Amino acid sequence: MFLFARFYVFLFLLVAFPDQRDQDDYVELRKDMVERQIRNRGVNDQAVLNAMLKVPRHLFVPDHQQPYAYDDRPLSIGNNQTISQPYIVGFMTEAISPEKGDKVLEIGTGSGYQAAVLAEIVDKVYTIEIISELADRAENTFKRLGYDNIYSMAGDGYAGWPEEAPFDAIMVTAAPEEIPPPLIEQLKEGGRMIIPVGPIYRVQSLQLLIKRNGKMKVQDLLPVRFVPFTREEN
Repeated sequence: MFLFARFYVFLFLLVAFPDQRDQDDYVELRKDMVERQIRNRGVNDQAVLNAMLKVPRHLFVPDHQQPYAYDDRPLSIGNNQTISQPYIVGFMTEAISPEKGDKVLEIGTGSGYQAAVLAEIVDKVYTIEIISELADRAENTFKRLGYDNIYSMAGDGYAGWPEEAPFDAIMVTAAPEEIPPPLIEQLKEGGRMIIPVGPIYRVQSLQLLIKRNGKMKVQDLLPVRFVPFTREEN
């Protein structure tokens, strides 16, 4: 009887919990990613590093991509979209100088990973995804991981989220050829926006914008390649 009881306990543990060795492996891969890909390339904000150490990146990619989740490269998440290279996530997050009390708008939820990193640092994250399948998948992941400070919706990010404006910071993870004026309007005075700008499927410029006296001070940071910023068809 005792042996049968142990057997059923063993079966329960197999079903109820993922392979602990695999989870430990992911923790080590995450530590290595943060140290070698993020910190060693100059991202030094400890809040950003801590967030990227905590967020399980492998749970934001399709199952067949999980073994590669901590590689130094973007990965396909379906629907012709990608999850950004870890370094780019860290770089963009640090660039907007996120703080505990901030409210941040993200345009282009994608996998949801960037929103989760932000949510580990700031009070509220509002994120918009034009592809409803991705928006639903990301929202399910947020719920699964217990993120109650991320507010997501499916829709056209060009118009931003006026009902919740103004924002301390705005992050755009797809490249328009010009910066959408509604996003500038929804940025607080002194707020920061980071956005890739440039032609579709060519090298773009990752730009940091700071709003001063109603005007935008623009700084080019890096050459990048992001998926194009898409709009809803009228």
